[in-house]
Amino acid sequence: MNILTIDIEEWFAWEALNALTDDLRREHDIMLGKLLDILDSAGTKATFFCVGMMGKNFPEVIKKIHERGHEIGCHSNLHTWLNKMTPEECLEDTRAAIDNLQQCTGEKVLSYRAPAFSVGEENRWVFDILSECGITRDSSVFPAKREFGGFPSFGEDAPSLIETKAGTVREYPISVTSFIGRKTAFSGGGYFRFFPYGFVSRRMKKRDYNICYFHMSDFVKEKKFTKEEYETYFKEKASSLSLFTRSVKMNLGKDRSWSKFSRLLKDFSFVTLEEADKLIQW
Repeated sequence: MNILTIDIEEWFAWEALNALTDDLRREHDIMLGKLLDILDSAGTKATFFCVGMMGKNFPEVIKKIHERGHEIGCHSNLHTWLNKMTPEECLEDTRAAIDNLQQCTGEKVLSYRAPAFSVGEENRWVFDILSECGITRDSSVFPAKREFGGFPSFGEDAPSLIETKAGTVREYPISVTSFIGRKTAFSGGGYFRFFPYGFVSRRMKKRDYNICYFHMSDFVKEKKFTKEEYETYFKEKASSLSLFTRSVKMNLGKDRSWSKFSRLLKDFSFVTLEEADKLIQW
């Protein structure tokens, strides 16, 4: 089973930093249309995890995705990492996000992904909040170490049931593989851009479960963060090294990412989280 997911936040994220120029907005609008067209051509539907404020500030983007038959999932309200929130803040953020998206599409939101996969051992309480808010499917677990945390103690990278105070959440963790002696993701984001296509393809073919995740920024070369923008977005002090590292990671492999993504759609069939729920023998 291969699941395709797309995280949508760039319009709002750059607007929140007062950096959404007309040219940058136009470039993202064009790429979204291109993305939706290629998915139509491949006969593929995806789960689009959207920031709640996108439904409020950029409803035309959410409606365009929804009208093309894709699942709309929640990606928080303000794209603030959950490990930087209190439980009370997370509950308020999640409720607001779901409401903004549901007001935009008129349909219930049942799937969720935390910004930057910011759920780990120290904030497992997030699952209680998600369930309380009516979320039944989650894809926030990164079952390996990563720059911003990860959840290496989670266990196997396979669909799992998480029991909470309010009910059961069906978890779809990110797929990982062994590379130079450590676990790493390979089928999405900067990892997909970094690894050769053959590396990704071979590992996907050997597995029964793969979840691929992408952002618009995987296909659009974006402006560099200023020191102020970095500190506002990441909520930490910026250094020359951190600014350089972030710039490299933001644009690594983008010259080949679209062609690799196009090949991925030709070589593999995909389902949404909603469809996967019906196929898995829970």
